[in-house]
Amino acid sequence: MRPWVLAAGDFTPLGGMDRANHALACRLAASGRDVHLVAHRVAAPLTAMRGVTVHDVPRPLGSHLLGAPLLSRAASSIASRLGPGARLLANGGNTRWIAPTWVHYVHAAYVPQVAAGVRARTAAAIGRRLFLARERDALSRASAVICNSARTAADVRRHYGIAADRVRVVYYGSDPDAFGPITGDERAAARAALGLDPVRPTAVFVGALGDRRKGFDLLFEAWRRLCAAGGWDVDLAVAGRGAEADAWQRRAHAARLSDRLHFLHFRDDVPRVLAASDLLVHPARYEAYGLGVHEALTRGLPVIVTASSGVTERIPAALAPLVLPDPPSVDALVERLRAWQHASAEWRAVAGTAGAALRARTWDDMADDIVRIIEAA
Repeated sequence: MRPWVLAAGDFTPLGGMDRANHALACRLAASGRDVHLVAHRVAAPLTAMRGVTVHDVPRPLGSHLLGAPLLSRAASSIASRLGPGARLLANGGNTRWIAPTWVHYVHAAYVPQVAAGVRARTAAAIGRRLFLARERDALSRASAVICNSARTAADVRRHYGIAADRVRVVYYGSDPDAFGPITGDERAAARAALGLDPVRPTAVFVGALGDRRKGFDLLFEAWRRLCAAGGWDVDLAVAGRGAEADAWQRRAHAARLSDRLHFLHFRDDVPRVLAASDLLVHPARYEAYGLGVHEALTRGLPVIVTASSGVTERIPAALAPLVLPDPPSVDALVERLRAWQHASAEWRAVAGTAGAALRARTWDDMADDIVRIIEAA
C-alpha cells in the first residue's frame, strides 16, 4: 500500500483544522496505511498508532510565521525520500509540492483587525504577506483543492482563479459520542465544574481573542447594552485566549460587567463548556467554516452565527431568524439575542433536530471522502 504524507501545523483533537487533520490521520492509520505526519505537534494517542511515523518540526518561539518555512522544507524532504508513489496532502500553503492541498482558511479572504499593540499589528501584517505568497503558490500547484465549505471554495476561485473542476468541498464530520445531546445531570455537573450559576441562562462564546475576526468586540458591546437596558437575565461565558484576553477582562470590570461575563480562558474540554450553556454566539467577521458552531448544534444548542460563515450552509431554514447579516453589527446581534431569549425552549427544540442531522456525518465519513479524492487525483 502506498504511503501517505500529511503536512500540517498540528494534529490534535483541539481546534477546527487541527481536529480535522487529527481525524484524517487516525482514519488512515486505522485502515492499515503507512502514514507520515510532518508537524509541529501531534497528540500522543495518535503517535502511538500502528503505522504512524511522526516527523517533528520545531516552531521557534511558538511562532507560526517562523515555523512555516521549516515545515515546508521538512515536508518536501520526506516526500522526496519516499518517492513518487507517496500520496501527499498539505494544509493550504504549508508545502511547495505539486499535490492536492486542503484549505481550512483563505488568507486572501480576510484582513485581520489587530488591536493589541504595535508589535502584534506589525507581526500580523508581515505574516499576512508571507502567508498570502505561500497560499498563492500552493494553490497554483495543487492538482486538487479540498475546501471545508462552499464559502471557502468560492474564495479560492475568486481570489486565485482556480478552475472549478479542481475544487472539491468536503464538510467536517462530528464525534457523536463526545458531542451528543446534553442531559440535565450533565448540565448541572458542567456548571458546577466551571463555577457558573446553576440556574441562570448562560450563553457562551468560544474563540480566540487575539484579533477581531471572531467578533467578540461586537458581543461585548451587545452585552453591555442589554445589561444596561434591563430585563436581560443571561450570563455570558467566554472560552478562549489571545493577546486581548486580559484587556477584555479589564474592560468588563470597568463596565461593571464582571458578574455577567465569566472568562474561562483556554479550555480543552469544549464538550463540557457547551454542556454548561444554553446558547452559542459567534458573530464572526470571517469564518471559513466554524467547527465550534457545528459542535454546539450537535449538542443541541441554538446558535447565533454570521451568514457568511461556512457552517451556515449546513444550518436549516428553521434557524435562519437567528443568523446575523454580513457584516455583523451590534444592533443585529442585540435583536437576535432578544429573539432567542423570548423563545429559548422553542429554539432549543429546533437546534436539537439540526444537531441530529449533523451527528449523522462522522469524522470517518469526512476522512473517507478525502481519501477518495486523493486516490483519484
